[in-house]
Amino acid sequence: MPEKPPTKQQEKSVDDTEKSSSHQEQASSEVMNSETEHDEDVAGGDDEEVASLPRRRKKRYAVSVRWEREYEEERTRGRRKKICTGTSEDFHTCCCCCSRRVGSMFFLLEKRDGSPIIVAGPCWPFCTFVTVPLILGCSGLVSYYVVLNKDSGLPSWFGFIYFPFLAMALVSLFCVSCRDPGLLERVTDEEAGNGGWFWNEQVGSFRPPGAMYCRECKVLIQDYDHLCPWTGTGIGRGNMWAFKWFVISINILCYFSIALVAYFLLSGL
Repeated sequence: MPEKPPTKQQEKSVDDTEKSSSHQEQASSEVMNSETEHDEDVAGGDDEEVASLPRRRKKRYAVSVRWEREYEEERTRGRRKKICTGTSEDFHTCCCCCSRRVGSMFFLLEKRDGSPIIVAGPCWPFCTFVTVPLILGCSGLVSYYVVLNKDSGLPSWFGFIYFPFLAMALVSLFCVSCRDPGLLERVTDEEAGNGGWFWNEQVGSFRPPGAMYCRECKVLIQDYDHLCPWTGTGIGRGNMWAFKWFVISINILCYFSIALVAYFLLSGL
């Protein structure tokens, strides 16, 4: 049978369907284009924001104002430091030339924000060339002539007692000498004074209770106790426990060595 021609109502519905589908396609394409443009704008904005972000500022520690002024004058004038001055500055210039100096402290290794990981104090030459050789030299003589000597009459297991104390003394010495003693950042906000902090003219900063200025280190240290030349640095909150362990271990090692030498000498009579 021959097909019937479509009626006007059917043709109208077909046209409406085609128009609605074309409108939907156009709307979807516009949405996709707008999303793409939005993504590009966001990506571009992120890049601009990242580029405009300032670099992380390193911490500004409360150092001596006088030292800071002299140091800045040397940098601006471009003057070279004298190598042969006959003072401890010769060691600092030759051995710590690549480290960042904060007062009389030398940051050998630090984080991105300027926090020290390994730091050397103002008396590090004394610690390096006197304290460490003295410990190693005396312990080496006792080990060679008494502990490891088969003719000394000591049991072989004495070495398992003596050498751990030697290692403990050296490790605790390293922790004291190369650890942050408790350096404080410079605080100039007047609100700190209302919170019980005290103004320190030497560093131009407010200091919390317990913090003191070390003349040798030229910095402000929290819970500052004293400067120990044997460890080469100031003793504060950051390395106080390591300092106590060093004092205990070095005393045990010293008395133990004296007892072994006395036993060796008396047994030979």
